[in-house]
Parts: sequence; structure tokens; C-alpha cells
Amino acid sequence: MNHATKCCEQAHASHYSRVHHIAIGTLGMALSLSFALSFALCILGYLLFPALPIAHSALSLFLPGFTLLSWTSFLLGLIESVFLGWYIAIVFGAIYNFIASRR
Repeated sequence: MNHATKCCEQAHASHYSRVHHIAIGTLGMALSLSFALSFALCILGYLLFPALPIAHSALSLFLPGFTLLSWTSFLLGLIESVFLGWYIAIVFGAIYNFIASRR
């Protein structure tokens, strides 16, 4: 086996043996921002186009205590969206990182 082939095989093996972890903080920020933005756009859509046949009240399934529509309910929904993003990031990130480190 020549030197070039041996180096190539070592680089290939080290590439696949590297464990990739998810940065939970980055995932939490990304999910929280995505959920909060989606929530705000959904409420904005409700305010701009109230006649559309979209069940905005379904948000109460995912956001306990949310009702259409007051400022306190909007803020509660926004806070719960951020909390949900962090909850998913912590749980999913921890499970993923645990499984990835065991491979």
C-alpha cells in the first residue's frame, strides 16, 4: 500500500468516526425565533384576513391559555412559543447528542 492510499483511507475513516453534536443553544434560539415568528404571522394573518377559513383557535391546542385575541393573550402565546422552542431544543438536542456520542 502506498503512502497516498494510506493517508486517504485514514482521512476517510476519521471523517466517519467524528461525532457531530448539535449546539443546543443555537438550536434553541433558532426554534424559538421560528415559532415566535410563525405565531406572530398567524395572528397578523388573522387580523388582516379574518374571513379566511383557517382555524386560528387551533393555536390553543399547542399554547395553553391562548384565546383569540387580546394583548395579554398575544404576549402569552409569544412567550409560550419561545418556551416551546427551547423545550424541544433541550429535549431533542440532548437525546440526539447522547445517541450521536454512542455511535
